[in-house]
Amino acid sequence: MFFSGTTDSMLETCGVAAMSSVSMRFVWPYGGRRVYLCGSFTRWSERIPMSPMEGCPTVFQVICRIIPGYHQYKFIVDGEWRHDEHQPYVTGDYGIVNTIMIAREPDPGSALFTPVSRMNMDVDNETFDRVVTLSDGSLQEPMTGMSEADIKVSRNCISEFLSIHTAYELLPESGKVIALDVNLPVKQAFHILYEQGIPVAPLWDFYQGKFVGVLSPLDFILILRELGNNGSILTEEELETHTISAWKEEKLHLHRKTAGRPLVHASPYDSLKDVALKILQNKVATVPIIHTSLPDGCFPQLLHLASLSGILKCICRHFRHSSSSLPILQQPIFTMNLGTWAPTVGGSSGHHLATLKSNASLGSALSLLLQAEVSSIPIVDDNNSLVDIYSRSDITALAKDKAYAQIHLDETTVHQALQLGQDMNSPCGFFNGQRCQMCLRTDTLQKVMERLANPGVRRIVIVEAGSKRIEGIVSLSDVFNFLLG
Repeated sequence: MFFSGTTDSMLETCGVAAMSSVSMRFVWPYGGRRVYLCGSFTRWSERIPMSPMEGCPTVFQVICRIIPGYHQYKFIVDGEWRHDEHQPYVTGDYGIVNTIMIAREPDPGSALFTPVSRMNMDVDNETFDRVVTLSDGSLQEPMTGMSEADIKVSRNCISEFLSIHTAYELLPESGKVIALDVNLPVKQAFHILYEQGIPVAPLWDFYQGKFVGVLSPLDFILILRELGNNGSILTEEELETHTISAWKEEKLHLHRKTAGRPLVHASPYDSLKDVALKILQNKVATVPIIHTSLPDGCFPQLLHLASLSGILKCICRHFRHSSSSLPILQQPIFTMNLGTWAPTVGGSSGHHLATLKSNASLGSALSLLLQAEVSSIPIVDDNNSLVDIYSRSDITALAKDKAYAQIHLDETTVHQALQLGQDMNSPCGFFNGQRCQMCLRTDTLQKVMERLANPGVRRIVIVEAGSKRIEGIVSLSDVFNFLLG
């Protein structure tokens, strides 16, 4: 596995001899105690020591300067000659197998571009600039030379990583996991989620001795809609004593179903790829990781709630110091078939970009969340500039002071509903105090992935530099569907 780089400024001043070599990063991601690199560029006579990457001791790397052209190389891992089976290779005489590569000189035009770092995207005080500027100060969109081969290589690397790592790696060193008994009143469950600052909780049935479902913001949205309907089958008074189990039965009745689907869960031994596919295929936000391989008489153990953001965090952590091994990570998101874009901008997702005004009713916001099957809706002003966002998890703010009993969905505005939760301590819908996570169309996929890997962030709004007019949205599921092909 290798990465192409560019010459540094010092070498650029050293004449023709210096310019005749390029920096290449070699990576051995398969572990070992001592790893060396050896190849045709050293005439097979020098063993170059490789160093483990910080935070990832199983991945070794080294940067070498080599002459552009065709090369063969191998790794020496704990005294044994090895080649990278996931990179191009050639079999020579006597069955010797070497990894092959073509080192190319950097594009001289790339020196014209200067990236501008974009670390904080606070809605209130951030002034957006273009990510790419030319040396003369003018603006230009970044160029891309990503090929189908680059996409395939990157996807294969990520797929392999997800396939060999398990859900155990998602478990935090410390933390809490909250489960609710199905016989709890819905009202009490509503308050527990609000007070604990969590949007989702697995449901435990003591009589069956197993986890049977999940209580999520979707349940509360449906409950509030039922409370607001004429002839509702569930009154506010019944909410005081109506159990979660009884609500689930009512929910089946509302959807004209005779039986609910089984709980979607994962084992700690499942691969990260399997967990991600379960979340995507079942269109759920989280999947409980449950340990069932226990001695007879022991109840299953709830270990963690797996999410796409947690899996994405593992990907970002693993490839952070070797991102150039994944060509697609350095590409601007606008160059990819990724996310949902406004018709005036482009894109080919085929999905409608749903937004709301702050004076829209809460009822219309809840309906749009359900109809669009999304986790949040951007709130815009008359110029279509982003001012806030309303998320499914914001519904738990209505548990404060029993606000749900006083509001009318068609009379309460989205702005008023958001104000109810402004002083709450719950992190639902927030990340580091910022509700709106944004990016520019010129931001790289890697930057977008790192932002989506933060807890509580499921969608990022793509805005125009300066005006913050909405150009598109990219979600966790968009990224994983793209990465997994």
